Amino acid sequence: MSGAFREGKMEKNNLGLNYFDPNFLSNKWKNNNMSGLIGKKIGMTSIFDESGKNIPCTVIEAGPCVVTQVRTDEVDGYNAVQLGFDDKTEKSTTKAAKGHAKKAGTAVKTKVVEFQGFDQDLKLGDTVKVDHFEEGEFVDVSGISKGKGFQGVVKRHGFAGVGQATHGQHNRLRAPGSIGAASYPARVFKGMRMAGRMGGEKVKVLNLRVLKVMADKNILLVKGCVPGHNNSYVIIQK
Repeated sequence: MSGAFREGKMEKNNLGLNYFDPNFLSNKWKNNNMSGLIGKKIGMTSIFDESGKNIPCTVIEAGPCVVTQVRTDEVDGYNAVQLGFDDKTEKSTTKAAKGHAKKAGTAVKTKVVEFQGFDQDLKLGDTVKVDHFEEGEFVDVSGISKGKGFQGVVKRHGFAGVGQATHGQHNRLRAPGSIGAASYPARVFKGMRMAGRMGGEKVKVLNLRVLKVMADKNILLVKGCVPGHNNSYVIIQK
């Protein structure tokens, strides 16, 4: 296959067949850096908009976050800003973490995350607050979902179950049913939906509208729900 790829466009090879640049999407993702903040989920509530409609929303304590490290292209090979949120107790802090925070002139942080795409030139020790967001814009919120323990196939995968008491069944209502054939292939295929541990995974919810920004209280109200239990850490990106 000859000829150079043109980003974002279909090309034709020597056989006249169309092909697509496989690096196009990866290049697009690399350029789509998102700035943001670290926050803590407080809980859910609802507010009324101008038309009187009741809107469910999540209350997030977003920041203030301190710049604990600045990544540069010359030293690290990429540009990024490391933000820290929520002070950590000195008793549960290592000496390495203390030295890392001392360079930024701040206390050791419990949650540390790297972000890219900030418009302003942030330096070590600077503070990023909730006013980084504006009312009406859309953000992506990610966090660790609630752990639900070991669950069956009905709750974990949405199986319908038998749903009836006839045809000879008396205790198979929430059973998984058959998981494979007989002597051939003599195994269970990978990815078979079965009972198992549910929840406790990283989940990202896209395009949540910012309803209100309370800069004096470091509070951010976003429409809808976000993953995680109350007081769990979340990452807000825009």
